[in-house]
Amino acid sequence: MDQSKISMDWEEAFNQYKNIIAYQNEDLQVRATIRLAQQSYHVPEDILVRTVPILAGLLAYPPRTLSPAIQEVAAYCLNCIARQGDGNRLAEIVGQSGAITSFLRLLPHSEGSFQRVLIKCIWSLVTCCDTNRAIVARNGGLETIIRMFISCVDGTRRYLLEILSAMALSKEARRVIFSSGGLSVLVESASHGSMISRERAAQAIGLLGITRRVKRMLVDVGAVPVLVELLRVGDIPTKLVAGNALGVISAHVDHIRLVAQAGAIPLYAELLRGPDPIGREIAEDVFSILAIAEGNAVAIVEHLVTILQGDGDEAKAAAADVLWGLSGYKHSVSVVQNAGAILILIELLRNGNNEVREKVSGAIAQLSYDAVGRTVLADSGAIPVLIDLLRDDSDELRDNAAEALINFSEDPLQHGRISEAFDNPSFQSMQNRLLQIHASEEHMIRSMRSISIEQLSRDQD
Repeated sequence: MDQSKISMDWEEAFNQYKNIIAYQNEDLQVRATIRLAQQSYHVPEDILVRTVPILAGLLAYPPRTLSPAIQEVAAYCLNCIARQGDGNRLAEIVGQSGAITSFLRLLPHSEGSFQRVLIKCIWSLVTCCDTNRAIVARNGGLETIIRMFISCVDGTRRYLLEILSAMALSKEARRVIFSSGGLSVLVESASHGSMISRERAAQAIGLLGITRRVKRMLVDVGAVPVLVELLRVGDIPTKLVAGNALGVISAHVDHIRLVAQAGAIPLYAELLRGPDPIGREIAEDVFSILAIAEGNAVAIVEHLVTILQGDGDEAKAAAADVLWGLSGYKHSVSVVQNAGAILILIELLRNGNNEVREKVSGAIAQLSYDAVGRTVLADSGAIPVLIDLLRDDSDELRDNAAEALINFSEDPLQHGRISEAFDNPSFQSMQNRLLQIHASEEHMIRSMRSISIEQLSRDQD
């Protein structure tokens, strides 16, 4: 059969269907629409496009005008059409036909199989098309979906969860979720359904959790264990999103221990040693937050030591960078020392690649600000290595080494051990730079005091 004959047959079939809908009884209309849905995979796209307004028109009638049976099969057929073709073109056409408005109008009054069909239709349309999400939002659809959770307990609940997660990527939708009491449902959507749907929900949780008030509410409805589980079982994109969202939630003094107790630290260590640079960056940021609690810092440093003893240079550099950040905390010196990290750092300073050595030198420079840290570093053989680095080609290595050695020089117990460095140009340059910084800081403090006094006097007058 040639192409023209095929086209003529489909044209004739379309005309027959149009006449059945216009003039025949309900039984024929239902059977013809079911057959159209079953054959939609074979129907040419242009015929499907012309059929959409007919089906959308059936849904536009008030329920009392048409029976639920014909409206149910019309919705089912539109769902089948929306899923055909390449890309999301047909789904967008169905969405713009007015069908979504009808679905949302019919949904609160539906039940049984009709309700399931309507929910699946909305699911198909919003999970693949931004335009359809906007239509649902404009017509109060998100509020309708959230209300449906109260009564929906069967298999369609998963579809509702995925609708919610797809909608939640919009800022306006997140406002509605918050104001409508939908945070617990959003957290539930991050624990059920397809991985891409759970990832969307986790992303929305991270965006909502930026504010302190919502952060606390998300913790109260169980967001932490859900995100930890996603960080454990998700694919790489999902792990990154969940890790970032969990990091957002952990950025509160009341949540730091809670996140660690949920098992997050080993999972972030996996991100740190993994191949993805964004994952390493996320892990570095979250470790810097979690390590504020000394107990967490102990667990984190143990993982960092394991990574520093491994083979991957990128992971070593990331682990050294975390140690650099942690070295500014009050409890850092004892934690780093007890974990056996000092000797490892010094060995890497000798033999690591350039990026690793730069990160390690920064950590050592930071540790040298503490008197106990200087003693441990000196006793572990750090000073000769630092003096050698003053002649290195890397500006950052020279600067970090000079900064550490200046801290040693200002310590009466260590001053005599670095005399060899005093005449080095890098040491002298850093010393002058630090003197200028200190002078500038003192000047700023005096200026602020002066302004404060003047302002206070003016206010009193």
